[in-house]
Amino acid sequence: MARGTDDGAARFEGADIPQPTFAEDTGDAAPLVARALADYALDAGALPEALVALQSSRLLVPVVAVLGEGGPGEHGSEQEKDSEMATVLMQGADGRLALLAFTGMDALARWDRSARPVPVAASDAASAAVTEGAAAMVVDIAGPVPVTVEGDDLHGFARGWTLARLGDRTAWVQ
Repeated sequence: MARGTDDGAARFEGADIPQPTFAEDTGDAAPLVARALADYALDAGALPEALVALQSSRLLVPVVAVLGEGGPGEHGSEQEKDSEMATVLMQGADGRLALLAFTGMDALARWDRSARPVPVAASDAASAAVTEGAAAMVVDIAGPVPVTVEGDDLHGFARGWTLARLGDRTAWVQ
């Protein structure tokens, strides 16, 4: 039998099941993020504002089915192939890897309708990119406005730091 708790978790006979981090998420891009990315599309100088909007947002990291190896079945017959779910790393022409992330379901569907979304904080997506050895995180690769987060920006995101404007310059602040 389930009972509610003060922190919103449900308890099932000794097991605590936490509520999802993005329980009210509709899958749409946050209006502030969409507006900041639209401004960036018109003026590449608006990248810092786009990064500020993205850094506190929820992103959707796609997972896709990857066909595994099948082995011989009984009596030498072929066994069905198995599959696993995996996050997507894309390799650029220069050989560097990038983790893909999306601002909403529409942007994800533009890239691959069969991908399953995993909602995560932008800092968690960036941290996963760094952990996987990726040099970048590409947000909305198929549009409407692709943004590449790399270098100091990727590491600032991953550490959960804040991008601050200092006059006409920007800096990551712990």
